[in-house]
Amino acid sequence: MRRPFVPRTITPTGERGVIRDKNRKHRINDEINVAQVRVVDEEGVMLGIMPINRALEQAYEEEKDLVEIAPQAEPPVCKIIDYGKFAYELQKREKQQKKAQHQQLLKEVRFKWRTDTHDFDFKTRHAREFLGEGHKVKATVMFKGREIMHKEIGEALLERFVTALADVAKVDQPVHPEGRMLSVTLAPEKNVKKIKSE
Repeated sequence: MRRPFVPRTITPTGERGVIRDKNRKHRINDEINVAQVRVVDEEGVMLGIMPINRALEQAYEEEKDLVEIAPQAEPPVCKIIDYGKFAYELQKREKQQKKAQHQQLLKEVRFKWRTDTHDFDFKTRHAREFLGEGHKVKATVMFKGREIMHKEIGEALLERFVTALADVAKVDQPVHPEGRMLSVTLAPEKNVKKIKSE
C-alpha cells in the first residue's frame, strides 16, 4: 500500500509537525487538521461525511491522496485523487487562462492639422495593425499657435480616421479636445480575428 510522502519536522517543543509547501494552494493528506470532512471521489461522486482518519485510510487504500478542495465549506470538502495529476491539470488550466487574457495597451498615432494623404494612410495602416493585435488606439491632432482656430479641420481628419477603421474598430472615446489637441480613442471589435505572429 502506497502512503503518500509528507515531509515532517520536529518543532522546538519536540512535537512532530507537517512542513507545508508554501507554493501549494491545497492542503493534502496529514496537513488537513479537522475532525471530519465531506469526501468526494475522483469521479465527483459524494462519499459522505466521515472522520479525517477514515478519509485518509480510504485514500491510502486507493493509493491516492486526500486533497482539501473547499476549506471554507462546513465540513471542508476533500477529494480522493492523485495530487500530482491534479496539480498538473490545475497548472495547465491556469496557463491556458493566462494565455487567453491578452494584455491590452493604448497605442497612439499623432497627426498635424494639415496631414497629407500619404502620411494619413501610413499612420492609419499602423493603427489597423495595433487594433489587429487587440490594442486600443488613440489618434491625436496637434495644433500650434493660431492653428487652434481651425479645429473643424482636425475634427474632419479624426472623423476620416474613424471611418477608415470602421471595419475593425469601434469608437471607445469620441472626438474631444485635450488642451491644444483633439483626440479620439478606438477599441478593437471583438469579432475581428486578432493578427498575431506565431
